Amino acid sequence: MLFGAHVSISGGIWNAPLRAGEIGCEVFQMFTRSPHGGPMAPITDEMIDEFKENCKAAGQKEWYVHTPYYINLASANNRIRYGSINAIRQELERASQIKAKYVMTHLGSYKDLGREAGYQKLVEGLEKVLDGYEGSARFLIEISAGTGDIIGDTFEEIATVVHHLKLKKFGIGVCYDTQHGFASGYDIRTSEAVDATLNRFEATIGLDRLKLSHCNDSKVELGSRKDRHEHIGDGQIGLPGFRALLSDKRVKDINFILETAGDKVEEDLDILKDIRRTAG
Repeated sequence: MLFGAHVSISGGIWNAPLRAGEIGCEVFQMFTRSPHGGPMAPITDEMIDEFKENCKAAGQKEWYVHTPYYINLASANNRIRYGSINAIRQELERASQIKAKYVMTHLGSYKDLGREAGYQKLVEGLEKVLDGYEGSARFLIEISAGTGDIIGDTFEEIATVVHHLKLKKFGIGVCYDTQHGFASGYDIRTSEAVDATLNRFEATIGLDRLKLSHCNDSKVELGSRKDRHEHIGDGQIGLPGFRALLSDKRVKDINFILETAGDKVEEDLDILKDIRRTAG
């Protein structure tokens, strides 16, 4: 179990591992381009070499890529839908260039087409993304916070995607976000709640699909369906919840990535490391 945070690529992707090392990360997450769209700079051999050297110098064990924010595989707008397909495939290829282990994404929203037609487009889109892909980075779906018609806010819905007859051959994994899951009704505030949530994950998706977790406390209450991250221990999940989760042996090999504000991210990392030390 290793801990890290999402870090900036300002000035070039090769700076990300150095920033991660400076704040005490053991692993880290980043974008490979602007998350809001616009031109995408190629990743050159020189950039790859510098990136890898800096990962080694900063003592980083693994690194991960998050797709841009605009992804919507169920959009009625062909430009958005096909743009999303291309963007995810590009991120998988780019992540493989720099030897990132995982690429995670949100899937979008059913608001344009409705659930039935949107689900069909979603499956078709993911099949296009992954068909013929031979890179090393593995594709993960991130659980959503449940706002509006967002896709992927329940274990059951994620299961219908990763186990779909057309998609199961791709071995799609899951990135669990503690705040998003909490906002979607999955309680982790006590050992009993963690046990129930992990049991439900196992029964629906399968814990073998759980590959990574975003580690965020929640500004909002259980089941509030809002995406609002808080520093570890300062939110509605609280320190007892994170102690319960990180002490569960079923997640002992899962790495956790903070997506909390930069003002206290180093303190958040220290808290997680302290929990790991006392739990071990």
